[in-house]
Amino acid sequence: MKRRDFIRNTALASGALMIPSFLKPFELMAAESIGFKRLVIIQLSGGNDGLNTVVPFGDDLYYQKRPSLGIDTDEVIKLTTLQGLNPAMGSLREIYDQGWMSILNGVGYPNPDRSHFRSMDIWQTASGSNEYISTGWIGRYLDSNCVECKSPHTAIEVDDSLSLALKGISNKGIAVRNSDQLYRTTREPFFKLEADDAKQNMLSEDNLGYLYKTMIETYSSAKYINDTAKRYKNTFSYPISAFANELKTVATFINSGLSTRVYYVSLSGFDTHVAQRGQQNRLLKVYSDGVAAFIHDLKQANNLDDTLIMTFSEFGRRVSQNASGGTDHGTANNLFLFGGKLKKPGIYNESPDLKTLDNGDLKFQIDFRNVYATVLDKWLGVDSGLILNNKRFNPLTIV
Repeated sequence: MKRRDFIRNTALASGALMIPSFLKPFELMAAESIGFKRLVIIQLSGGNDGLNTVVPFGDDLYYQKRPSLGIDTDEVIKLTTLQGLNPAMGSLREIYDQGWMSILNGVGYPNPDRSHFRSMDIWQTASGSNEYISTGWIGRYLDSNCVECKSPHTAIEVDDSLSLALKGISNKGIAVRNSDQLYRTTREPFFKLEADDAKQNMLSEDNLGYLYKTMIETYSSAKYINDTAKRYKNTFSYPISAFANELKTVATFINSGLSTRVYYVSLSGFDTHVAQRGQQNRLLKVYSDGVAAFIHDLKQANNLDDTLIMTFSEFGRRVSQNASGGTDHGTANNLFLFGGKLKKPGIYNESPDLKTLDNGDLKFQIDFRNVYATVLDKWLGVDSGLILNNKRFNPLTIV
């Protein structure tokens, strides 16, 4: 196979394997103790309905706005006298009671956009609604921290492709769904031949230089990821779902000592315009059962205190149900944080105000970039102002 044919046909050409540019060959990497804080981001794609996730059962307006979609008071998993969890989220009750869960109400941003794609871009780039940025907030973290990076991969997305959130200017995360498969792919004869050839010629063709460099880095880092992950045999019992399996992969990476700071996982299907109750309840059970198992796995391995888990969705839904038994695109939403060292577990702020709405939508209470500033300043230990587009957002007192 000719070189150009190989490059055109390989998954690398399509961007399926996105490798950070700061990677160093595995052979030069020395094993180090971990001892740092990790961030796990869970994205609920489609716009999860926050009002039927954390239910304001103590507010009569909730039932007035949702006469058939509202969750009955006796079904709600009550957390306070006003709010409780969707009944499908029973596995998180113990997590909440242990002090490992914080619920932030009304998280959003000014002048919200109700387009899935645009709003997700805003969340992933940490931009304002009137700004268009081509790099993600985690990607810019990689760029700002790359001088100190000593591991071959600082950010991993458990998927086949890389989200915008993990793309920086000079550094990117890596998309890995299966470490063994990645390793075997890089050991295919054509891949190895081209990687060996690249070591000698990667600068000889400018238009192929970046791809050659990526191939070399992929070849060496795949061995590091696979060898490290094999040190730990994960026997913890997880629910049967693709989402839970992805979280188990993350737990295996963490518990094996992989020197990664940020992990990214997604669960889709939350665009519930029609017959919402059954679809959302099913997804919330998949989410809750998977997260609960993940947290218990990390706790058992003594890694929960050094791990912060953040769950977000690109927007919430409108307060009133629609005529199809569902909800349409809205604005502010709840956001979850999980971890063993939360400073303010439980419900962080007041229940959403269903009386004072903005054209039928919730008004946001917390700018999501204040949450990002908290994660960056207080958890990952970097200057959030340099990463959040040179703007200063006050951190929250939560971690």
